[in-house]
Amino acid sequence: MIGERVQIRLVSKQEAFAPPDVLHTVPLDVDEKALNEIVNQLLKEYNADYVKELEYDFIIADELLRTNLEIHLKEKDVSTESIIDVEYIQRTPAPEPEDSILHDDWISGIHTCAGKWILTGCYDKGVYLWTSHGKPIVSLKNHSNSVKDVKWISTENPQKGFVSVSDDETGILWQWEEGTTNAKPTFILKGHSNGIETVNISPNTQRLATGGWDQTLKIWSASLEIDEEEPASKRQKGNLNVRTPIVTLEGHKGAISSINWEDDYSIITTSMDHTIKVWDAELNGIKNEIVGNKAFLSSSWSQIANTLLTSSCDKLIRLYDLRSKEGALCKCSFKAHSGWVKSLDWSPYSEYLFVSGGYDAKVKMWDTRSPKASLYDLEGHEGDVHKVDWSGRQYLISGGADNYVHIFKNDLLI
Repeated sequence: MIGERVQIRLVSKQEAFAPPDVLHTVPLDVDEKALNEIVNQLLKEYNADYVKELEYDFIIADELLRTNLEIHLKEKDVSTESIIDVEYIQRTPAPEPEDSILHDDWISGIHTCAGKWILTGCYDKGVYLWTSHGKPIVSLKNHSNSVKDVKWISTENPQKGFVSVSDDETGILWQWEEGTTNAKPTFILKGHSNGIETVNISPNTQRLATGGWDQTLKIWSASLEIDEEEPASKRQKGNLNVRTPIVTLEGHKGAISSINWEDDYSIITTSMDHTIKVWDAELNGIKNEIVGNKAFLSSSWSQIANTLLTSSCDKLIRLYDLRSKEGALCKCSFKAHSGWVKSLDWSPYSEYLFVSGGYDAKVKMWDTRSPKASLYDLEGHEGDVHKVDWSGRQYLISGGADNYVHIFKNDLLI
């Protein structure tokens, strides 16, 4: 008995793989493997230079095909009576494990610069600088408690320095000359009354924002230059210059877990008080608030997609369109982790791809068009994953309670 068949139109926005405009009749139970065979055969017939067969993913009704066509169409409520547009894209390659870096304690912060330098923060009170292949460059022990987050001021220019924040209630701005094994603290950031959990840098690299257990959001100058207008009596702490916040913003009723700059004048915070707040950094007030039903553990803002990812204690990752005027602000949720999701990071080069790390010892790479399953699990950790980083094109990096930082090579074609 011949099964039911349906007409499809294969389309591609990738010019190198654009097919002729021909309709195909395929079985309704066709799957990714069968569609790959069809596409590769079609491209061989269409293009004499197409020799190497490639692997493709298929987008139908804005979602990647992860079942057979019949199940997918039913889930998306698409009629089988009409012609089905099937867009195909070259499959995202799996990141490959490269190097690992062992620390003396839990990893709490990771950030990369210029594709060459990895900055890490650790519960052993240390800030560390490494090459992208895990060779140690600088070890800094100026904090008196666990370092909770680290950031380069610029992800392209290491000369602008970097910042670390700690449970010792301070941040430190550091200066490093590329090619040397010395880094020096230029400013100690004083003003928080409890441990600092998170720090992030404005897109123009002029300011930084911090937040933590005192429930306040503080904005600071990110410059390594001394402000001569500040009285000398307030600037000195021993041999180190003291910097105070430009402004302190109050409104959260729980610890601030993450900070994102939407642009140079707007900041997004998530908190253990179950809220997301959007702040006006010019008028110094709250522009918007979203109330969730769980504590927010992490978040990541995409400058490309203009959307916010968050994670909570219910193991779900949620995608918010904060500018939506129609329907719910939460557009989608992703569930594959079996433990709390502690860290998220958008790819800075794709509007669809992101990485997550959780208390199930898993690092997962996602495509937002596949909410029911991650693209890949990146293996290696044997404990809670505390931090993931996708700030550079070449590498995905993770760190956690097993004291390891794992570096994965990313050959993504974007």
